[in-house]
Amino acid sequence: MTSSENEWGSNLAFILAMIGSAVGLGNIWRYPYVIYSNGGGAFLIPYLIAILVMAIPFLILEYGVGYNYKSSFTKAVIKLNPKLEFYGWILPVVVFILTIYYSTIIGWDGIYFVLSFVKGWGSDPNTFLSNTVLQSSDSINGIFNFLPVVAISMFVGWFFIWIVSHKKLDEGLGRISRIFVPILFITMAIIVIFSLTLPGASIGLAELFAPDLSLLWHFDIWMAAFGQIFFSLSLGLGAGFTYASYTKKDIDLITSGLYVIIANCAFENFAAVGVFSILGYMSLQSGTPVADLVSGGTTLIFVVYPQIFNVLGVLAFILGPLFFFTVYVAGITSMLSSFEVLSISLQNKFDLSRKKATTILFIIGSLASMIYATSSGEYILAIADSFVNNIVVVFSVIIECILFAWVFKAEKLVKFLNDRSHSLKLGKWWLILVKYIIPILLLVIWIGGLNEILSEANFEFLAILAILFAILFILSFIFAVIKPKSENWYKTEERIK
Repeated sequence: MTSSENEWGSNLAFILAMIGSAVGLGNIWRYPYVIYSNGGGAFLIPYLIAILVMAIPFLILEYGVGYNYKSSFTKAVIKLNPKLEFYGWILPVVVFILTIYYSTIIGWDGIYFVLSFVKGWGSDPNTFLSNTVLQSSDSINGIFNFLPVVAISMFVGWFFIWIVSHKKLDEGLGRISRIFVPILFITMAIIVIFSLTLPGASIGLAELFAPDLSLLWHFDIWMAAFGQIFFSLSLGLGAGFTYASYTKKDIDLITSGLYVIIANCAFENFAAVGVFSILGYMSLQSGTPVADLVSGGTTLIFVVYPQIFNVLGVLAFILGPLFFFTVYVAGITSMLSSFEVLSISLQNKFDLSRKKATTILFIIGSLASMIYATSSGEYILAIADSFVNNIVVVFSVIIECILFAWVFKAEKLVKFLNDRSHSLKLGKWWLILVKYIIPILLLVIWIGGLNEILSEANFEFLAILAILFAILFILSFIFAVIKPKSENWYKTEERIK
């Protein structure tokens, strides 16, 4: 692996790649529902506090340590303490598990992009999704019912990821980011501007932003805000650490982080405006209250949107493909970043070229993802998502905060980052946040999420969780104990002295 394979051609490429990583499916299908169901306009208060208290400080910490080591997350952990190599593999492996099931949603969206040109979901999108596309089973029993169309669509997404990732960083991922991220924002802008012109748009926006200030006294709205920021910006998934390690020496990491956060938050609030403007139109046309039209998750993208497009008439043949294309681009840019985390660790330890490492992961990932191309795919995906986002990643970030802020000593970053910053300057407030406040907040979120999962889980759910834990620990152990082929695996230079 040569250094030229893994370096951004410009700092703009880094910023656009990070924006592409942050702006994903969660901004489009998750955020509009979260803000609506958590007090509307009132939600923006804990949302902004979560950005200031957690997102900005943690992202700067992750960028700073990543830049310092100019290596994979795993190699950096070994530098901090060689005895922690097993933990150093936990995060890359769990992020790859996320990448595998993330490809499923991209595959579903690819199908709907094609269908959107002819409204192929018919008059009953809910039944079409459950019975025709996914042939859903609410247990593991449907695992032997293979869905060829879903599998082919998923494989197309995987192949695109490989095409981009196996090239040198700036020729592949950098170039795609420079093209796709602007397209992502332009297409969403077209959708939103158009939706605001629809009769009834104001009805939806009134529903969305009507503040219920009484909810500010409820713990749930604060948990939802911090959870959304954590989920939306993919904090702690290693993408920020990895991408920052590819940057040039003159990078302003603080300002870059602010650009990423502003772009991400602007996009998801912009998307919410578009969603509820269209729902307002639909409410006016059908006489159905907006509250009865709102739902979250998969249902919002693949059921509610097709229902909306069904009542939009001819206009839907423009708006529908635009929407599903936007979702696809958002998914691809996020998947590219998560794919990179394990890839760079393998390159570092086993002295692999980008092409070889990404090809190996492409083969393993695309084959493993076929379990989601079955009737039990949606059911297993929900469990895998809880396993990754609510259990492993949040806990891993708590450990990451301790390692980066305490063992690495975050104080070492302050002068270096401030000297290059053209905006925010770090001080004691930042150290207090990354050393104390963020780990405590995340511990509360983790305990709350774990309690919720375990209290609602049945035996089959727990059994699948156990299997996922076994896969995670076994793979991490194997990667940790295999002898490195790179002579530099235990040698890591620090860029910040």
